Amino acid sequence: MSQFTKAVHAGDRKKPGPHVPSTTPIYTATSYFYDSVETLDKIFAHEMEGQSYARYENPTNAALEELAATLENGAGALACSSGMAALQAAITVALLDRPKSIVAASDMYGATLNLLTKIFDPMGVAIRFVNICDLAAIEKAIVDSKAGALVMETVSNPVLRVGAIDKISEIARNTNTAVIVDNTFSSPLLVRPIELGASFSVHSATKYLAGHGDVLGGLIIADEDHIEPLRAYSRIAGPLMGPFEAYLTMRGIKTFPLRMERQCQNATRVACWLATHPRVDKVFFTGDPRHPDAEVIARLFPKNLHGAIVSFEIKDAQKQDVFRFMDSLKMLVCGTSLGDVHSMALYPLISSHRDLPPKQRARMGIQDNLVRLSIGIEAIDDIIADIDQALNA
Repeated sequence: MSQFTKAVHAGDRKKPGPHVPSTTPIYTATSYFYDSVETLDKIFAHEMEGQSYARYENPTNAALEELAATLENGAGALACSSGMAALQAAITVALLDRPKSIVAASDMYGATLNLLTKIFDPMGVAIRFVNICDLAAIEKAIVDSKAGALVMETVSNPVLRVGAIDKISEIARNTNTAVIVDNTFSSPLLVRPIELGASFSVHSATKYLAGHGDVLGGLIIADEDHIEPLRAYSRIAGPLMGPFEAYLTMRGIKTFPLRMERQCQNATRVACWLATHPRVDKVFFTGDPRHPDAEVIARLFPKNLHGAIVSFEIKDAQKQDVFRFMDSLKMLVCGTSLGDVHSMALYPLISSHRDLPPKQRARMGIQDNLVRLSIGIEAIDDIIADIDQALNA
């Protein structure tokens, strides 16, 4: 079944009574009652299906989780309060019965790097960073550190490197290392990490899946080996998404493949145009045939769908020059997010990677003149016209 069809139908239209609601209702109840305590006892014991307490399960969340698992072809899913809560939960569950050691991509979202170095490292988890595009270095790091988990992004934030998830998963399988992939930039329309051998696929549902800038949430999709430990962890720790956010996310997902397809098309046009602009020094885009990971992208991504993030360096720009460019934008929104229907511009130096030391940013390829664009669904001529006038301001 097509992703377009799954997005519309999966998870919805359960039969709570003699009627069938056209969309999953928002269930706000924290607890549920039955005609007999024996029934409740069986539900607590997982001997029969049913609701008992909202930290254990919520019908609205369950519908969203079924939808997410269907889109990613996972064994199940968990809806969390944010993308970072989802990532922390996935890492925690992966390390429950494995060595407390993580191999992580050196090029990732700033908050993810902080999660590893400021939360897991002080808790005694060994962290080792590696070039996620160097398979030999990854294998050596996993073996040498006896890694319990490997953490990476499908497409790195913000310079858009792409690791070979399928080959990395093969390496990890030989050492019982759980592979955790932040799939936010790609979405299930482009890449489905579970199909490629990953243990967990994590999303900031705030971004492409919900898609309208009105939801804070995260999703974890797990494989068969990890879904039950994930659910058990969730019942104890409770990192859950609220039912209102679950409803909005599910509503957003119904149109996400259409939005994402248009955003990918627009991003390709923007990247090609920027590559010819005299005020632009360098363009980062996964659809560029000269991309350093072009072979991996061609193998893992669908034809002509390369994502909707475009990063670029403004020629000879200093911090104030980038400020002037962003202040001059009239239609693009300058905000600390991505994946919305409207196009957005972000300056990593002051936002997503602000907390990193300058030398570390430089090693990641994040120069002071780098801008990250999240391309929306507007008319392409309007997007280009706005960027052009801002560059020439």
